Amino acid sequence: MTSTAPEDLVSSINRYHKLREIEEAEQKYHMTKHSGKSVSTDLSITAQIEKARAHIKESLQCMENIVNATTASASPEILSRLETLEKENSQLRTKLSSLEKTTSSLEGRLKKLEGGSGGKAVESKPQQKGKAPPPPADDDDDVDLFGSDEDDAEAQKIRDQRVADYAAKKSKKPVLIAKSNVILDVKPWDDETDMADLEKEVRKIKMDGHIWGASKLVPLAYGIKKLQISCVVEDEKVSIDELSDLICELEDYVQSVDVAAFNKV
Repeated sequence: MTSTAPEDLVSSINRYHKLREIEEAEQKYHMTKHSGKSVSTDLSITAQIEKARAHIKESLQCMENIVNATTASASPEILSRLETLEKENSQLRTKLSSLEKTTSSLEGRLKKLEGGSGGKAVESKPQQKGKAPPPPADDDDDVDLFGSDEDDAEAQKIRDQRVADYAAKKSKKPVLIAKSNVILDVKPWDDETDMADLEKEVRKIKMDGHIWGASKLVPLAYGIKKLQISCVVEDEKVSIDELSDLICELEDYVQSVDVAAFNKV
């Protein structure tokens, strides 16, 4: 068997070859006529037409052979695929039927279980777990059977204990104390001021959260030297302005106090 598409292709090829042969025959006829030669030659119009028909017949036969060969080679493969698909379809139908039977059987069992006493037994188990134990026979009716007061008191006791433990744990943690390192310039009145006595008087000043450090004499001008002394102070306890005022109260020795450096520790 040949399909519609190959038949149209063969028909188109036939028409093309036929028209081509006729055109060539007409051209040769006109060439022979104008040249003065006899029309009745070996390549007459009749011979050309017969030759064209023979060529068309050969082309048709060749195309038919090609189509038949293609159809013959493709048919076994198509048939094989169709057989495979049919087998798979049959297997799937068998499996589907088996599943339907199993589902139907399970549904029947579930209906039997739900319709019998088994359903009540299943529902009663969770209720039994949630029930409180029965009270003793000697208890009065006014007693709380569930012991809610005792549970609340116990829970409150546990919460209080946890709060106390947290507070105790937090109190044991070291508190970070902010400190600063300060360098003060203590200037005397003149070059006759005893700087050793001045330093002694300055170091006599004591404050909570304040520690004196190293000191040195730094020349100013005209033979006058200033006392440059360092100290470490706790920021929350010691005010630098207050410390400077206490030093300035040493009027016999001190003219003024300046902050030369201030760094956080």
